[in-house]
Amino acid sequence: MNVHDAKRTILVTGTNGQVGFELVRALQGLGAVVAADRTRLDLSDLDQLRVLIREVRPALIVNPAAYTAVDKAESEPDLAMRINGEAPGVLAEEAKRLGAALVHYSTDYVFNGEKDGAYVEEDATEPQNMYGRSKLAGEQAITAVGVPHLIFRTSWVYGTRGKNFLLTMLRLGAERPELKVVADQFGAPTWSNTIATLTAHAVSQACSAEDSAQWWETHSGTYHLTASGSTSWHGFASAIFEFAKLENRPDVLPISASEYPSPAKRPTNSRLAGDKLERVFGLRAPGWKEALALCLASR
Repeated sequence: MNVHDAKRTILVTGTNGQVGFELVRALQGLGAVVAADRTRLDLSDLDQLRVLIREVRPALIVNPAAYTAVDKAESEPDLAMRINGEAPGVLAEEAKRLGAALVHYSTDYVFNGEKDGAYVEEDATEPQNMYGRSKLAGEQAITAVGVPHLIFRTSWVYGTRGKNFLLTMLRLGAERPELKVVADQFGAPTWSNTIATLTAHAVSQACSAEDSAQWWETHSGTYHLTASGSTSWHGFASAIFEFAKLENRPDVLPISASEYPSPAKRPTNSRLAGDKLERVFGLRAPGWKEALALCLASR
C-alpha cells in the first residue's frame, strides 16, 4: 500500500448501511474514497466482487457490508455464510493480489456470551447462532489469506439511519405508553460514528507511517472496538428516552431474555475489552452514554 501517494484509492463497501455511510465521511482526506453501495456491489455475488475490485484497484478495502439479519440467518444459512463468510475471503484474496490492505468488521457474536468479564481478543470463540458462525468464518478466511488487515469486532451498533435498536425504540416509544425490554443481556451500545472515526484514526496512522508495509506487518490482527462501559438492553432503552426528550416518555419495563424468545440465541454477555485497541493505536472509544447523547443531538 503506497501510503505516500495522494491518489491512493480506498474502496468502501456497504455505504448505504449505518457504518458504511459514516466511513465515507470519516475517510475523506486519507485517499480517493470509492463508495460502493448495494446497487453497485452485492456481496452475495462473489464474481461481481472480484470484477469491481480489479476495476477500482484500491490500495485499501474497508468492508462494513454484512448480512446482519440475525434471526433470519437461521433460515438463510447459505446466504449468510456467502456474504459474511466467503465474501471477506474473496476481498482478502483480491487485496493481496493488488498489494492492498483490508479493514473488516466482525462481532461479539463470535463468542458464546458466558464469560463473567469482558472478552479479550485471544478468548476462545464459540458462536451460538448462524450469524455468529458466518462472521467467524469471515474472520478466519481473511486470516488464512495472510493479507495485511485490521479486523474490528464491535457490538450493539446503532445510528441515525438503517435498522437498529435506537430507531426501533424511538418509533415504538412514540406509539406505545409501555415497552418491555430485555434486562439480563449486557454489552456496549456503539455509535456507528464512533466506529468510523476510530477506524479513520487507525488508517491515518498507516498513512503517515514511514514504512507502510512494516506498519501493516506489525499492526495486522483482530481488535475489539466498542464504546466504553456497558449496560443492558433495558438500560440502553431507558437512556434513549432520557436523552431523546420526548413529550410523552414510555414506561420501560425490564424482562428476562426467556420472556422474549427469538429464532437465534443471543449472548448473555457481549462485553468486549478495548485495552488492545488503546495499547496498540492509542485509541479509546467514548463512554456509551456520552456517544448516545451526541448521536441524539445530531439528529
